[in-house]
Amino acid sequence: MERAMLGASLRNKIRNVEIRRRTRVTDIAQRVAKLKWQWAGHIFRRRDGRLGPKVLEWQPRNGKRSVG
Repeated sequence: MERAMLGASLRNKIRNVEIRRRTRVTDIAQRVAKLKWQWAGHIFRRRDGRLGPKVLEWQPRNGKRSVG
């Protein structure tokens, strides 16, 4: 989409970083990763008895799953 906005094709060999710099559009993968960590922090800080923090602090019994 961004390449179409600039009129650049893959044959022009313009890197994605350069295209994002020109269009000033943030990388959606980076944005999603940032929001995911923000949500995890929000869930971890809850102290109202719901399962969120309990699940995040859970440790497996022996570290390995059984076969099958």
